[in-house]
Amino acid sequence: MTSWAGRTAAEISAAVREKRVTPREVVAEHLARIERFDGRVGAFRTVRAEAALAEAEEVAARGDFADLPLAGVPVAVKDNLSVRGESRRVGSAATPHTPSAEDHVTVARLRAAGAVVVGLTNVPELCVFGTTDGVLGTSRNPWDPTRSAGGSSGGSAAAVAAGMVPIALGNDGMGSLRIPAANCGLVTIKPGHGVVPTGDSDWFGLSENGPLATTVEDARLMLSVLTGTEPGPRSEPGALRVAVSLRSPLAGVTISRPYATAAREAAEALMKAGHQVRRADPPYPMSLPLTSLMHWTAGTAADAQQLDRRLLTRRTRVHATLGRPFVAPARAGASREQLRRRLEPFFADHDVLLTPALARRSPQAAPWHERGWLRNVLANTNYSPLTPAWNLTGWPAMSVPCGTLPSGAPCAVQLVGRPGTESRLLSLAEQLEEQIPWRRTAPVN
Repeated sequence: MTSWAGRTAAEISAAVREKRVTPREVVAEHLARIERFDGRVGAFRTVRAEAALAEAEEVAARGDFADLPLAGVPVAVKDNLSVRGESRRVGSAATPHTPSAEDHVTVARLRAAGAVVVGLTNVPELCVFGTTDGVLGTSRNPWDPTRSAGGSSGGSAAAVAAGMVPIALGNDGMGSLRIPAANCGLVTIKPGHGVVPTGDSDWFGLSENGPLATTVEDARLMLSVLTGTEPGPRSEPGALRVAVSLRSPLAGVTISRPYATAAREAAEALMKAGHQVRRADPPYPMSLPLTSLMHWTAGTAADAQQLDRRLLTRRTRVHATLGRPFVAPARAGASREQLRRRLEPFFADHDVLLTPALARRSPQAAPWHERGWLRNVLANTNYSPLTPAWNLTGWPAMSVPCGTLPSGAPCAVQLVGRPGTESRLLSLAEQLEEQIPWRRTAPVN
C-alpha cells in the first residue's frame, strides 16, 4: 500500500490526476497523521476533519483533474487568513469566534486549484513574534521539539515539516515565513510586494502571503497558484553575480558558526554551478533597527485597534502601545523608500544576495507570551536579524535548507533579489537543492 503522507504536493496531484489514488484517500491519511502526531507538535489550532473529507469528495466529483494543479492536495492555512466557515482567531483571546463568510483570496485560489484545507495553524498573538506560542497553542519544531518552530507562521511550518500536510499557506511581515522555514528545514519564498494578493492585514505593505514546502518544485507550484498564473517549467538562471554577506544588519548581533558555515557552503555550491560569487555586504543604514521597530509596532497597533485590550497578552499590549505614534509614518512609507534608495545601487552591482537565514537556532519552546515585552524582543532580534530589511524594501526573499545544526536540526540560508526576480531565486534554490540535498520531513515518532 502506497503511503501518501510525506509525499510532495506535485507527487500527490499527479497521482490524483492519473487516478492512482482518490482525494479522500489522500486527505484521510494526512488527517490520521495529524491525529497521531499533532499532540506533540502543536501545529494546528483547529482541524477540519469532517469538512475536509467532504471537500475531498467534492474535488473528486469535479472531474476536471487535468486543470487542477493541486488536485486532492491537503493544505494547512495560517490562522490569520479567512477560511469560509471557520473563525479567524490570529492566536488571541481578544478575537471573535465568528465564522468567516468567505475565503481569503489566496485560500480561494488554493481550493480552485483542487487543494483541500485540512485545518488552521497556530500563530503567536496577532502574528507579532518569532516564536509560536500563546493562549491557543504552542508549535514546536518537529526536528527538535525542545525548540520553538519559529514564527509567526510556526504552526504552518511545523505541519509541513512533520509530514501532516505537504504544503501550507503562511505570510511574512518581518520574516514570518522565512524564520520558521529555516528552523524546520523547509523551502519558502516571500514574494515581492504586489505579486500575491494580501488583504485582511498587511502591516502597511510589509506582509506578503506565500508557500511553505519541502521542495523547491512544490514552492514554485504553490506560488503559481497563489499568483493566479500557470505553473511554468524550470528555467536555468544563467550566470549571476551573487554577493555573500555574513554580516548582521544589527550591531552587536553576531552570526553563529553553523549558519555562517551554511552560507559559505551555499556560496561554494553556487560557484560550482557557474555563478560569480564574492563577499560583499549591503550598506545597511544605522537607522535600520529603529525603522524596523517602528513598522513592526505600528502594524500591531493597527491590528489591535478594534480589539479589547484587556484580553491581549501583556507583550502584545506593550507592542501595540509603542506603535501608536508610528502608524501615520508607517502608512506614509517615507523611511521605506529611503531604505530602498540606499540599497538599490548594491543590487545594481549584484543580481542576488546570499546570507545566513538566521543568526542562531530558535529559542526554547516555552510560554514566551507570559514573559515581558523586552525579553521577547531581544530573543527575536538575537536569532533573526537578517529578515526584516527585505519586508521594508518589499523585495523577494527566500529561505532554503542548507546543512544541519549540531543538534541534527536543519540549517538554512537566505536568498534576496530585486523586484520581479522570484523565478530567478527559485532557480537558484533548485541548484542548491541538487548540490546540497536535504531531508524532506522530520522523523517524528
